[in-house]
Amino acid sequence: MLELRPSCEHCRCALPPASTKARICSFECTFCADCVAKVLHDTCPNCGGGFAPRPVRPQHNWHDDNCLATYPAGSREVHRPVDKRRHAALLAAQAGLAADER
Repeated sequence: MLELRPSCEHCRCALPPASTKARICSFECTFCADCVAKVLHDTCPNCGGGFAPRPVRPQHNWHDDNCLATYPAGSREVHRPVDKRRHAALLAAQAGLAADER
């Protein structure tokens, strides 16, 4: 079950459960679309993988109680601002590699 973290790890902007601007890596590191595009260049600073849009959990019970009321979004805020120097080194090490080769 995805945690649906409430904010971007870098800039701390709010990413409520219905946000279409939330991006996650396979370890569920959570960033906003702007930081992924402009700061991270689609590379997670924590694992080196890529990002995908975070799914939106339904607000209403459409089927078998699979909704926010039964499975609420997480409240744990993770704030790990990106170290731009370290991230630049990671990007340089991955230069030329396709996402599936990282």
